[in-house]
Amino acid sequence: MSEIVEKAESYVSDILQNQLDASFLYHNLRHTQRVVKSTKELLNYYELDSSEHEKLMLAAWFHDTGYTKGTQNHEQASCGIVEEFLKENSYDDKAIEGVKSYIMATERYHVPTNLHEEIIRDADASHFAKRSYWETTDFLKEELEKLGIAEYSPKEWRDANIKMFRDEHRFHTDYALENWQEGKDKNLRQLVKEKKTEKEIAKKEALKAKYKNESPDRSVQTLYRVTLKNHLKLSDIADTKANILLSVNAIIISLVLANLIPKLDNPSNTYLIYPTLIFIVFSVVSMVLSILATRPNVTSGKFTKKDVEQKKVNLLFFGNFHKMELDDYEWALQELVKDKEYVYSSLTKDLYFLGLVLDKKYKILRLTYNIFMVGMIVSVIAFGIAFRFFGPDRVQF
Repeated sequence: MSEIVEKAESYVSDILQNQLDASFLYHNLRHTQRVVKSTKELLNYYELDSSEHEKLMLAAWFHDTGYTKGTQNHEQASCGIVEEFLKENSYDDKAIEGVKSYIMATERYHVPTNLHEEIIRDADASHFAKRSYWETTDFLKEELEKLGIAEYSPKEWRDANIKMFRDEHRFHTDYALENWQEGKDKNLRQLVKEKKTEKEIAKKEALKAKYKNESPDRSVQTLYRVTLKNHLKLSDIADTKANILLSVNAIIISLVLANLIPKLDNPSNTYLIYPTLIFIVFSVVSMVLSILATRPNVTSGKFTKKDVEQKKVNLLFFGNFHKMELDDYEWALQELVKDKEYVYSSLTKDLYFLGLVLDKKYKILRLTYNIFMVGMIVSVIAFGIAFRFFGPDRVQF
C-alpha cells in the first residue's frame, strides 16, 4: 500500500468516526471499508498500473466523505474534501482530477465510460451480492428515515429493492459478472419469494375475511357445535347405560335358566318357584325397557319440494331424506345453504328433536334402573322369605 493511501485511510477513518452524523447507519466507515475491500479485489484481478491503482483506492476511501457536509450533492462534497487532502500532501493536480472523476462515477445514474469507472462502481455496489445485504439494506432504510429523506413500509422497501436489482443496477466488470452476479441473483430471488409469500398470505386473509363475513357468526357456530356435541355425548352415555343393564340382565337370566330352573322339578324345591319367577320378571322388564331406550325410531324419510320451499323439513337429519333420490336431496341442500336463516332453523330443529329423544331415553333409563333396583331388592327378600318359612330347613314354631 502506498504512503498516500495509508494517510488517506487514517484521515478518512478519523473524519467518518468523528464528524459524520450518527444517523448515517449505512453510509459510514463500515460501508467505506467494504468498498475499499471490494476495490482491492477487483484491482488484484485486473492488475492496473500503480498510478491508476492508487487513484482508485483513494477514490474508494473518499467517495462518501461528502456526507459529513450533508446529504445533498455528496459526491461533489467528497471531491472537495479529497482535493484539499491531496493538495496538502502535494499530490499531482492531474492525478487529483482523476481521483475526483472516479468519485463522480459513483453517482447513482452515472454510466461508466472505462474500466476504471466500472471498477469503482462495481465495488460501491458489491453489497448487492453479499450475504450481509439483508443487514445493510435494513441500515439504509433506517438511515433514510432518521435523516428525514424518505419513509418506506416493509412492502414498499422490498419493492424498491426489487426495482433496483432488476432495472437500475447491473455489474459492469467481467470479474463482478462472473463472481458476484450469482450472489446478487440469489438475493433477488429471496426478495421476490418474500413478495410472493406476502401476496399469498394477503390473498388467504382476504378470502378468510370474505367467508367470515358471509358465514354465520363465529359465536353462533360455536354455540351450535358445542350444543350438538353435548347432545350426542349425552345420547352415547344413555345408550351405554342401557347396554350395561341389558347385558347384566341377560347374564342373570342365563344363569337362572341354566342353574335354577332345572332344580324346580324337584318337589323339595317348590318353595323357590315364586322368588325365581319374581326375579325373572323384573329382569325381563328391565331388559325390555333397556331395549326401548336404545331402539331407533326411523321416520318416513321423504319430503316434497313444497316442504323445502316452506322450510318445514330438517335436511340435516337422515330420517327425513334416507328414501329420497340423490338429485332431489342435492337440490334441497343447495336451497338450504343459500338461506342463512334456513340453516339456523335446521340446526335449531336438530337440537330440539335431539333434546326430545334424550328426554325420552333418560326417562325410560331412569325407570329401568328403578325397576332393576326394586326387582333386586324384592327378589332377595322373596328368596329370604322362601328359605326361612318354606325351605327344607325352615324354623318350626
